[in-house]
Amino acid sequence: MSKQTAVRVKAGDLELKEKVVAINRVTKTTKGGRTFSFSALVVVGNENGVVGHGLGKAKEVQEAITKGIDDAKKNLIRVPVMHGTVPHEQLAKEGAAKVLLKPAAHGTGVIAGGSMRAVLESAGVTDVLAKSLGSANPHNVVKATFKALSLLREPIHVARSRNISLKKVFQG
Repeated sequence: MSKQTAVRVKAGDLELKEKVVAINRVTKTTKGGRTFSFSALVVVGNENGVVGHGLGKAKEVQEAITKGIDDAKKNLIRVPVMHGTVPHEQLAKEGAAKVLLKPAAHGTGVIAGGSMRAVLESAGVTDVLAKSLGSANPHNVVKATFKALSLLREPIHVARSRNISLKKVFQG
């Protein structure tokens, strides 16, 4: 297992855009009948390498979304994006969800499913081949995508750790 190299980021000066990934209606049965509440899974990002996700729960949908946005701003990470794509292939697993990210040539676009697409677009990735291999549960897919993004290493760090030039990293 490699250690996570995610860098935490403060939301203070960033211009973050929000995307609601999933809204869930939850029911609690009480003596007086059913009580409804909502949970919202939200992804925020500046589309330039910073992305975060959060979960908000409340009696009203809008309040749940607002709480999710606040939670997402507390969980921001920096993602190494090179020329609009990820630097290398990465596989990650969270619960039963497994995701695979592969770099893609310029002009390919974001080839990814619903909740993965929201995370990758918020991170500023414009060209990537991504596949959700396990469960389609949005919560676990988002968490697995974040795990994969946090495990990505920048080429300059790889070159330093191997004591080789940056050109040799790309030659293989």
